[in-house]
Amino acid sequence: QVQLVESGGDLVQPGGSLRLSCAASGNIFSINTMGWYRQAPGKQRELVATISSGGNTNYADSVKGRFTISRDNAKKSVLLQMDSLKPEDTAVYYCNLRQTNILGTRNYWGQGTQVTVSS
Repeated sequence: QVQLVESGGDLVQPGGSLRLSCAASGNIFSINTMGWYRQAPGKQRELVATISSGGNTNYADSVKGRFTISRDNAKKSVLLQMDSLKPEDTAVYYCNLRQTNILGTRNYWGQGTQVTVSS
């Protein structure tokens, strides 16, 4: 099993910054993809950013240039630096880990951390 624990969510004013962190533990393979998704009230969960164990990144168009994802493979953690935050960034942010073995691909999720952007 894999456990993901997020931290860093908070209330911030528009234009401000936050950094989310996610620590993974358990049966984690050396090759995997970690990332962040978010879900606003009344909306579907959407991709924010992902990063592979090799360092390849992928961002939603809405956050490109404002958010930066990074990871520490030794610490099994992923960070999301969020700058120039907008009210539309308000959502619950979920950490995700995806890995594949001979049985298939599995996704693991954290419990979520609330980010609220408001004046």
